[in-house]
Amino acid sequence: MLADKLSPAWRQALALDDSYFSDLEKFLKSERKKYQVYPIQEDLFKAFDFCDFKDVKVVILGQDPYHGPNQAMGLSFSVPRGEKIPPSLRNIYKELDADLGIPPALDGDLSPWAKQGVLLLNTSLSVRDSEPGSHSKAHWESFSAQVLRSLSEQKENVVFVLWGAHAQSHSTLLDSQKHLIIESAHPSPLSASRGFFASKPFSKINEYLKNTGQNPIDWRLEQLLF
Repeated sequence: MLADKLSPAWRQALALDDSYFSDLEKFLKSERKKYQVYPIQEDLFKAFDFCDFKDVKVVILGQDPYHGPNQAMGLSFSVPRGEKIPPSLRNIYKELDADLGIPPALDGDLSPWAKQGVLLLNTSLSVRDSEPGSHSKAHWESFSAQVLRSLSEQKENVVFVLWGAHAQSHSTLLDSQKHLIIESAHPSPLSASRGFFASKPFSKINEYLKNTGQNPIDWRLEQLLF
């Protein structure tokens, strides 16, 4: 069953009933018979594999997986090693360099961040090939909303990073009295110059984590990947 792909801690925290996962599984099986769907089934909950509920310190919220071959890996904004770095991620690297002086990585695999407690969550966890947003209303919105709601209600001092209008539309699920919410323009080339660049999200995250007695994130990727 699809629910078994999540750890017991995540299943307990989300408290979604079996019928939800059964309906979702039927939908995905139907979609995969008719279309090429990303990511592969084994990577669907990869963000949760790397980052268990108790370990979440930061959430970076994306929209849906990359919709080209070999790009989606179950982590928002991330692509597997060896794949071309997408434009939005290139801009994230540029801001990381401007903010903390960390040079852009040569690869787009963000799993070293995830292993430190950064939940790289998309609001939709699957997508049809070449059809962005194609699964946005197909069961996933209620799932990602429950993830955000559960983290907000059951934890304290989490940093939620909401880049762009889509991510920011989920801010009503979050308690700004218990957590830090960072909002700015999206890092895509269409909007990065309208408030993403110079927003300094990475230093803000680490300052908050240190101020709340948590270990900061080591944002370096080259040193961690090789």
